[in-house]
Amino acid sequence: MNKNALEILSKYYGYSSFRNGQEDIINSIISNNDVLAIMPTGGGKSICYQIPALVLDGVTLVISPLISLMKDQVDTLTSMNIEAVYINSSLGTREFNEILEGIENDKYKIIYVAPERLESFEFINIIRNKNISQLAIDEAHCVSQWGHDFRLSYRKISLFIDSLYKRPIITAFTATASNEVRKDIIKLLELNNPDTYITGFDRENLSINIVKSSGKNRYLLDYIENHKNESGIIYAATRKEVENIYQGLIKRNISVSRYHAGLSQEERKINQEEFIKDNIDIMVATNAFGMGIDKPNIRWVIHYNMPQSIENYYQEIGRAGRDGEKSECILLFAPGDLHIQKYLIDIGVENPQRKLFQHKKLQQMVDLVYSNSCYRKSILTYFGEEGKDDCNNCSNCLNEGEVVDKTLDAQKVISCIARMKRSFGTTMIVDVLRGSKNKKVIGLRFNELTTYGIMKDYSSEGLKNFINTLVSHGYLELVENLGARGSFPTIKLNEQSTKVIKGESKVEFKEAIVSKAINISSELYESLKELRHTIAIENQIAPYMVFGDGTLRVMCSTYPTSREEMLSISGVGEVKYDRYGKVFEDVILKYVEEKNIDKNKTNSDGEGTNDGKDNEFFIVNTDYKLYELLKEYRQNEAKSQGIAPFMVLGNNTLKEISGRYPEDEEDLKDISGIGPAKINKYGENILKIVEDYVRSNDITVTWEDKKRLKLVLDGESRKNNEIALDLLNQGETLKNISYELEISLSTLMGYVCDYVKENKDIKFKINFKDYYTEEEKEMIEAAINNFGEEKIGEIKKALPEYIRYESIRAVILEKYIK
Repeated sequence: MNKNALEILSKYYGYSSFRNGQEDIINSIISNNDVLAIMPTGGGKSICYQIPALVLDGVTLVISPLISLMKDQVDTLTSMNIEAVYINSSLGTREFNEILEGIENDKYKIIYVAPERLESFEFINIIRNKNISQLAIDEAHCVSQWGHDFRLSYRKISLFIDSLYKRPIITAFTATASNEVRKDIIKLLELNNPDTYITGFDRENLSINIVKSSGKNRYLLDYIENHKNESGIIYAATRKEVENIYQGLIKRNISVSRYHAGLSQEERKINQEEFIKDNIDIMVATNAFGMGIDKPNIRWVIHYNMPQSIENYYQEIGRAGRDGEKSECILLFAPGDLHIQKYLIDIGVENPQRKLFQHKKLQQMVDLVYSNSCYRKSILTYFGEEGKDDCNNCSNCLNEGEVVDKTLDAQKVISCIARMKRSFGTTMIVDVLRGSKNKKVIGLRFNELTTYGIMKDYSSEGLKNFINTLVSHGYLELVENLGARGSFPTIKLNEQSTKVIKGESKVEFKEAIVSKAINISSELYESLKELRHTIAIENQIAPYMVFGDGTLRVMCSTYPTSREEMLSISGVGEVKYDRYGKVFEDVILKYVEEKNIDKNKTNSDGEGTNDGKDNEFFIVNTDYKLYELLKEYRQNEAKSQGIAPFMVLGNNTLKEISGRYPEDEEDLKDISGIGPAKINKYGENILKIVEDYVRSNDITVTWEDKKRLKLVLDGESRKNNEIALDLLNQGETLKNISYELEISLSTLMGYVCDYVKENKDIKFKINFKDYYTEEEKEMIEAAINNFGEEKIGEIKKALPEYIRYESIRAVILEKYIK
């Protein structure tokens, strides 16, 4: 891993390691490769282009489709002291001109741009002359007419790229893209032999609950009552439905706002900001809301109506739990939802081919709703990914109802369809089976069939649900037809139908049971949330930009009251600590004293932790015999490729593998520091080494997923800077520590510099003249005088290429150590 990237992740974002897939993507970009990355909503796409933006020389342009996303991202970056700006239609002439002047003067490191602005003469005239290191395209699926949110302006991105004097690295990111859409992205954005990454669509922290019920309103009110003070989104299909839900909640004094295209742009903007800043708990909206909203503490998403496609559904539920905390996604389904979405497709899509395509997508969504198998597995399969048969985190898997044999009822339905001779829609089939006396049934003489009225015991809605369930499980086939009045589906028999009739195939479904849960927060957690909200108002930023919910929860379980303890928490970087850390320490210290809490004792009462137990850490102990075998393999690989060993796999990755004994590629995905590309390259050999070792040493392996717990290797919970300084004080050399910890000399000197700036004494000596000549020192000192010692990147750019980062660090550090 590029150590500079890891250093940036820790300092600005407060994380000690990357999420699944991020490391390989960042490495590819830093290595000047075009990239296409498909990552789930909430999977950390922005970090994948923001960190390379800070590592690479020059400016990064980010093309983004929504104003809300740009403002959100830029606010977050500027709160971390990163120079960023956005250009879109919300800017006035004066603001736009000021930003252009800033671009001209190389003020910004990251610039967010609406695709429409790429046609602006003033913008192109300035930007084409600049050193653009990376052009990142967010929501890249918008370029394809087969994507779920096609935008014509995205088709002009390639023309903009061609207009630049120097082609930058092109990176494209999206959360949901079929094979067809992926090919479109590569072709239409003219990506040059891109490294393609699919990091996995699974969001394990999201529970998926599909409720087939006509009592939506009652369910919604009960749910909100059980989840007070939580942040949530309610999606509805139409503006009218949004207004009805919104007015109903307002009457009950519930903290709610609304968002749809019928509101003015100013009102939508205000409502969105109120929601992001936690001034409003609930947002009721059409699907016009949410793309690019980076609000991490949304605990639930409820779909009041079924979405038009699985892509839409998965993107929308992905707005829940972006902080990695457990969150719930509920779809309230009634058969009328299908008619609403068909109508919206018929009036909203002109191209006949695309209209049929959208109806096919809608039917796939219906199949998901009526599925009796694991919802998560069905979704992952749809996106071309393997899923477990039982995720234990969706309503189908958690359903405690009994499996019921529905073979006889299925045979009745199939027999009726066969006797009707040609394909009809569900409504006609239901009418015949229930014995309806309407004119069409009588006129077609269906009342004379032996199957007429044989399912009177079913309600009309219940029988429609049953037939749709048979379709979703493949026992019947639905055919989409396009007529003068729009789309109309008919049902026909297939091979599976024949097997059911002959008794060769059983039809078994599970009865549904719906459950609801109450989320209770601790007293300290509420105090920290209140403090966060106050700070956010004072700084005019969203609360999560101070600290995320997950970070607050860890504070509640570990009670940090010092800089060192704070910085050990994921999500608390140096920049954020310097800004906010002390006031949070004060609140925690006061709480600890008032409650007479002994921090040294294990927190066994569950205060601030999930499920009443401390589940923050994942402990792994190295098996050093296996570790040495893995190191030997790594050394051979590095030698054959002519690269440093750590570029194959890091020491800590090898230690974690040796202590956990992964048995397959799925297990390897849960190991830190080995993404899909490295699994593809080294995985088979590593697994063979582990398998042979486990077998020859008669080891019984019990695998446990790490998920998002903090890894602690060999009891070592210290951060790299603490380990490095301890080793230096023990007399170890910089070179040896650099090798052992696999960090650069520059990073190591940075640790020392930060340490001595805090007026702390050191017991070791460094011969700085080993790292520079007198001529180099003079040039470095001149650059430091120009830019200031904190601007390492600017200093490096101003110096000849042969002068290394460690030389700059050595000159700076020498001023503090005499």
